[in-house]
Amino acid sequence: MKKVLLSIVLLCSGLFAWAQTRQVSGVITDQADGTGISGVNVVVKGGAGTITDKDGKFVLSVEANATTLVISFVGYATQEIPIPESNAVNVQLAASAQELTEVIVSVGRGAERTLTDTPLPVDVLSYKELASTGQPSFDKALQYRVPSFNTVNTPVNDATSLLDPYELRNLGPSRTLILINGKRKNLSSLVYTQTSPGRGETGADLSAIPEDAIKRVEILRDGASAQYGSDAIAGVMNIILKDRFDASSIRLTTGVTSKGDGLNYGVNYNSGANIGDKGYINYHISFLRQERIIRSGKVDPVAEVDPVFGFGDGTPQTTQTIQNFLKRFPDGRNVNGTTDNTSAKFLINFAVPLNKNTEFYGNAAYVYRKALSYANYRQPYWKKDYGLLHTPDPSGTDYTGSTTPADIALYKGYLGYQPTFEGDLNDYNATLGLRTRSENGWKQDMSLTVGGNKMLFTVNNTVNHSLAFQSPVSFKPGGFSFNHFVGNIDVSKSIGKKLFFGFGTEFRSETYKEIAGDTASYSGGGANSFPGFPAKNAITASRFNIGGYVDIGLDIFENWFIGATGRAEKYSDFDNAFVGKFSTRVKFWDDKITLRSSISNGFRAPTLHQYNLSLNQASFSSGNIVIQGLANNYSREAAVLGIPKLRPEKSINFTAGFGFNPVPNLSLTFDYYYIDITDRILFSALVKTGISTKLDSLLALAQSTGVSFFINGAHTQTEGLDLVASYRNLKLGDLTLNLNLAGNYVLNNKLIGKYQTPPAIDLFGGQIFTKTEEALMLTSRPKYKFILGTEFVVSKFNFNLNNTLLGPAYYSNVAYADFGQLDNLQTAFDPRVLTDLAIGYAINKHVNVSLAVANIFNVYPKYKIKALNAAGSAFLGDTSSGGKVQNNLLVGDLTFNGRYPYQTYDGAHMNQVGTTFLAQLLYKF
Repeated sequence: MKKVLLSIVLLCSGLFAWAQTRQVSGVITDQADGTGISGVNVVVKGGAGTITDKDGKFVLSVEANATTLVISFVGYATQEIPIPESNAVNVQLAASAQELTEVIVSVGRGAERTLTDTPLPVDVLSYKELASTGQPSFDKALQYRVPSFNTVNTPVNDATSLLDPYELRNLGPSRTLILINGKRKNLSSLVYTQTSPGRGETGADLSAIPEDAIKRVEILRDGASAQYGSDAIAGVMNIILKDRFDASSIRLTTGVTSKGDGLNYGVNYNSGANIGDKGYINYHISFLRQERIIRSGKVDPVAEVDPVFGFGDGTPQTTQTIQNFLKRFPDGRNVNGTTDNTSAKFLINFAVPLNKNTEFYGNAAYVYRKALSYANYRQPYWKKDYGLLHTPDPSGTDYTGSTTPADIALYKGYLGYQPTFEGDLNDYNATLGLRTRSENGWKQDMSLTVGGNKMLFTVNNTVNHSLAFQSPVSFKPGGFSFNHFVGNIDVSKSIGKKLFFGFGTEFRSETYKEIAGDTASYSGGGANSFPGFPAKNAITASRFNIGGYVDIGLDIFENWFIGATGRAEKYSDFDNAFVGKFSTRVKFWDDKITLRSSISNGFRAPTLHQYNLSLNQASFSSGNIVIQGLANNYSREAAVLGIPKLRPEKSINFTAGFGFNPVPNLSLTFDYYYIDITDRILFSALVKTGISTKLDSLLALAQSTGVSFFINGAHTQTEGLDLVASYRNLKLGDLTLNLNLAGNYVLNNKLIGKYQTPPAIDLFGGQIFTKTEEALMLTSRPKYKFILGTEFVVSKFNFNLNNTLLGPAYYSNVAYADFGQLDNLQTAFDPRVLTDLAIGYAINKHVNVSLAVANIFNVYPKYKIKALNAAGSAFLGDTSSGGKVQNNLLVGDLTFNGRYPYQTYDGAHMNQVGTTFLAQLLYKF
């Protein structure tokens, strides 16, 4: 009987418990087009929640006494909906740039705030905004969405074919910290050593991150060394990966330029599963094939036969030989433009709830990329191949100017050779962590992150001229690798509603390797076009550091917030670093006006690459390829010249701005920034022979014409303005209009005082920095950049029209020529406007297609040679025949005698691709 009574009690208890919950269901749609929105957060206020499926539908069990649902999604205004008696909820969400309830984690280690509540300028970009650019990679998409972000394909593609320089606020790639889900992404193993923007620096490989795996991107436009440590002088980019699963998707992409080259095609697959109410696993696999784009120019016969800038010797025979070849091949058979790339990417992101207060999480990514690029074509009058790369043609022409019968026979029909450069890249990162929340409100986040990048190179179809007839024609010149291990512990607690307190520590271990090439690749002059890395330069270097921080935020009043962060760092290879930050935010007029400001000091540790890299590099100089050296700061060359060891860069950051949000769909933010950097690390100009007999002896042993170093050589100040404005959901009948304006204007990017030339070099009149290095550092990126975006939504159609205004940029190319007057000349690139149009059509709830035309009007870089003062004016505006010749020689020197028609050898402020057509098909299931 007792058992029966117990069963009845248990049954009644179960029925009672069941009666305390109810099922609420519904569909969440876009107000503009009525389509269901997947991934929307539907949460009982103060309780559990769920997300909508691929059709925007949801089902949620709620307590019987629950009264309100909170509906939120990135890019849409949040709504609080009373739960009706019918338990059926159908809601239309209105898009809004400012009413984002997604937590912005990039403001500080633990200070999680919404976009409208942040005391610092933060950009938030959704996956949809990135995909609408039609660009094939994440870094190129950012170029058309973030005003102060710039990245351009370099004109010469060897090792840089695996990584393009990028930067925020004209400060180089190494001063922007890249995070994935709040954890540090590993650096690339490559250092840019060509005379192009970003020279002497490295950065994380943004193109390795697949767009389809990204939920959103948060860009903190402020110094953040106090929160995150080294590298955050210009700002922080935090890439948030997709989490809760809503639908599987396949995205097919393809594109081609208006000239019919550069064909690309790719497939992207994203899927996953949900684990309980809060857990998930989301994974991504993609493949991309990008064929090369060729933008070669016609070789200038006048410059090509000049003894200084070309390959002439002044004799009529040589002049005639060169001219005959160029009549047959006006472009000199040169191939330049963008590289041929093939890449495969895999990424996974997951979280598993262990109980209601503990979560085990992680993510991992792996990328493989194969790149193929071409060096400058070796014309027969420039280089011989010893019969190793061609078959003689008895009926052919000899363009080498050979004089012996054997050579004349060997080089009949010889047309030169095209060296190729192949790069293999492997990039990986992974994080495992545990998040807990105690009953009294303390949060803990413990994680371990690993990451690495490895590049190995192959050079084909060339010779080592020092080995002549004994040379191989394929070389393995070596490569680089870098990896790190990062451990983080972050603890925080909100004390009441006004005070936030957090602290934490980070340990990081790094290892850098320079991998030697095969002997033939570096013997003598090395493989022609890309000499290998000598065994004596091969090195494995490591270091570690440990840091700790304290973060405090206080709402003094409801509308006035102040925050302070302090950090201490200890590195194994230099002294301690202490940095801090103070920020404040005040809101007025019912939170419609926000005033904000911050001041901080920061630092950037020299990378292991800069500490240890030594190499011989092939460079262009006055119409010739010469071998130049890079010596590290503990080398014998450095000892001879008195080059000091590297120190950390130090910075002062100040920002001040306001936000204006008078109505929910209209917003405007305007921010001023000031960044002062001392002991800035630079890649020096070439220190040539003739400065000291000791250096001459060392350079002679290295068969080098000169040597460069990394050095703390400059004090710079950067000032600028950022503007972001948007008006969303403007109704014009059946049409919905969204307007966006974003801009960046550089007020100053200048050198303070003089470069710090080591006394031993200065004593002999040596110059360690020239106007070339100065221009690359200060003026090679656009003076201003504005993006005006217009989106029309009508029925199932979506139209995006963007105009991007790129301001002027300035280069100085004194590194290459023997014209003394070049010191007073500048290559000035004109402002250009790029117009892009994308049209999307939702065939049904599963299928969406889009077509895009990038750079509709086929705009290319345009520049002129500009005199900085009267000393150089003789080269400009001179209409005499001699003046025209000098001008042609000058332009020829900057473009390698016309081989680079759209930009100089150093690059430009925009790419040289022209109009590109892009298409994509998205299928969700």
